[in-house]
Amino acid sequence: MGKQEIRTEGAPARVGAYSQGLRVGDFIYVAGQVGRDPVTTELAEGIEAQTARTLDNIRAILEAGGATMDDVVKSTVHLKDYSLFKPFDAVYATYFSEPLPVRTTVGSFLPKALVEIDVVAYAPMKK
Repeated sequence: MGKQEIRTEGAPARVGAYSQGLRVGDFIYVAGQVGRDPVTTELAEGIEAQTARTLDNIRAILEAGGATMDDVVKSTVHLKDYSLFKPFDAVYATYFSEPLPVRTTVGSFLPKALVEIDVVAYAPMKK
């Protein structure tokens, strides 16, 4: 089974040598996203707005690949500072339903963004 690239104008265009997303069989892998508006490319202000914009970007890529946020099984979150965890988590929790995806959260050097998130979704291909 091959890799199928996922592209959408609903998320910021890539700025390097990577794909916005890939479908490989029944799995979708979404590259790390930050809180940039896909049209203006402006970074949202504050952790809550950046988290929401980041997850909206992820949702757009998932939908372009035939999946939803409910299909997410794993996320990796990079926070610029652990003091941002509580407000980040409050917004993050509104994007998912039970059972929640597994998650790893790490502190990272992010030059401008406060949060970056990548996800893996399980979305069986329709036959």
